[in-house]
Amino acid sequence: MTVQYSELIQPERVHGSLYTDQDIFAEELQRIWYRTWVCVGHVSEVARPGDYVRKKVASQDVIMTRSKDGEVSLLLNRCAHRGNLVCEDQRGNSSTFRCPYHGWTYRNTGEMLGYPYNQGYGGKGKLSLGLGRVPRVDTYQGFVFASFAADGPSLKEHLGAAAGELDRLARLSPEGEIELTAGWLQHRAKANWKLLVENETDGYHPQFVHGSVFSVTGSHIGTLYSDKSTAVTRDLGGGHSENDLRPEFRKMEPMNWFGTSEARVPDYVAKMRALHGEQAEEILIEGAPHVMVFPNLFVAEISVFMINPVAVDETVQSVTAVQLKGAPEMNRRLLSQCIGSVGPAGMLLADDSEMYERNQRGVTARVPEWLDIRRGAHRERIDENGFRIGAANDETGMRGFWSHYRSLMEGEAQ
Repeated sequence: MTVQYSELIQPERVHGSLYTDQDIFAEELQRIWYRTWVCVGHVSEVARPGDYVRKKVASQDVIMTRSKDGEVSLLLNRCAHRGNLVCEDQRGNSSTFRCPYHGWTYRNTGEMLGYPYNQGYGGKGKLSLGLGRVPRVDTYQGFVFASFAADGPSLKEHLGAAAGELDRLARLSPEGEIELTAGWLQHRAKANWKLLVENETDGYHPQFVHGSVFSVTGSHIGTLYSDKSTAVTRDLGGGHSENDLRPEFRKMEPMNWFGTSEARVPDYVAKMRALHGEQAEEILIEGAPHVMVFPNLFVAEISVFMINPVAVDETVQSVTAVQLKGAPEMNRRLLSQCIGSVGPAGMLLADDSEMYERNQRGVTARVPEWLDIRRGAHRERIDENGFRIGAANDETGMRGFWSHYRSLMEGEAQ
C-alpha cells in the first residue's frame, strides 16, 4: 500500500499513524536514516590513530575509526565472509579487526588483511573482500556525519543555517573547538523517534513538565519560555529548528546563560576576553545554542544528544556533556550540570522520558486521529534573515520539521 503523506501531514495537524505504523517506520529508514546525513559522533572520540568506537545508525552497527594517517572512517560491523560481527567492544584502540568466527582479518580502514587456510580460496591475495564502508562521511565543527547514499546534497547543504548554531557552540571554547570526551549515557524510551525530536525544541512544555524541578532549584529556565519571554522559536529550514534564547540572555550579565557568573569562572572569562577582545562580551552573554539538527542531533546548550530509532515504538537517546577545549574550569561545571539534568538520576530527562512514553501510549487510541501542531501559526512572522519565527512557546519549529519530513517521504528532497 502506498502511503499518501500529503493526507497524513497537514499544515496544522499530523496523523497519529505516523508514530505507530510499522510500514511508515520501515519507509523512514530508507528515505531518511539511510539517505540523508545523520550525526554519528565526534572526532574527539577517536583522537589517536587506531582509536575506534561503535555507533548506531538505526539498525546499522557502525565502527568509527581513525587510521594511522588521521582519516576518520565509518565501517559496517559485519565480516565480508559470513556476516559475523568483527568488533565486540564498544571502544578501544587497534589497527585491525578480526572476525571470531573464521579468523578473517581487516585493517581499521576496512581493507582485508588475510584469511586462514588460504588454499581453500586458491592461495593468498585471491580475495578482495573488505568491510563495508558508509559511502559518504563528512565532518563539521568536529561532528561526524554519515550518509548511506552514494550521492546527494553535501553536508554543508544539508546543515544550511544550522551550521551557524554549531559555530556558536565552538566559539565558546578558548581554542575554538568542542570535545565530546566525557562519555555517553544511553536512555531507552518506549516511544517513536519523532516524539523525541518534536520535544527537543518544544518551548510549550518546560514550565509544566519541569515545573517542580524549576521551583526546587530556583531555575530561571521556565521564564525563558513564558508568554512574557522575548525569546523566539525559529524554523531554520531543512527540518532544523532552534529556540533562540538570546533576546532573554541579552538582558542578563555575562555567563548568566549558564546560570553562573564571571566570578565563578575567572580563568575561562579571562581567556575568552584575551582571544576575542570586544566581541567576548557578546559571546559570554549569548552563550550556547538550543538547536535540533535534522534528523537526530540535538544541542541543548551544555549537553549534546543523538537520537537513534530502534523500532516504531522504541528509541535510544545518547547524551554527553559539552566540553570546551582549553577550558578545564568550565568543563568541570558543564559535566556536573549535565549529570544533574540528564544523567542516570537527572531531573530533566526523567521528566521528558515519561512524557515520550505517555505520548506513545496515548497516540495508539483510535480517536481523535490527529495531533494538533497549530500553536502560534497565526502570529508567525519572517525575521531579518528570512526565517519563519514564532514566540518562545510556539510550534513553529515542529511545523518546519514536518514540512521537511513530508518532502523527504514523498521523494521531493534528499
